[in-house]
Amino acid sequence: MKAIMVVGTTSHAGKSLLCTALCRILSRRGWRVAPFKGQNMALNAYVTASGGEIGHAQAVQAWAAGIAPRVEMNPILLKPQGDMTSQVILKGRAAGKVMRDWPFQF
Repeated sequence: MKAIMVVGTTSHAGKSLLCTALCRILSRRGWRVAPFKGQNMALNAYVTASGGEIGHAQAVQAWAAGIAPRVEMNPILLKPQGDMTSQVILKGRAAGKVMRDWPFQF
């Protein structure tokens, strides 16, 4: 198994767009590809066929690869809620919330 890791120094640097393009190009060349983003902070979520939530960008990347989006592609999703708090989504399911400078709360 081979892997490619795309990194950047800032948000909005184009990493998700580049990964989407790589998923499409490689899948069209016959490679079996799947996107993965271990932890993501995003307001835009996509509900998978299993009912779990992942980042919308990972769903688009999966479609570009010609596969169905799955929660394993984005196991930790943080959804900002304001007042420096975020809802924590673990493997597609709401697990609690986290506040900046405070420990995770169930």
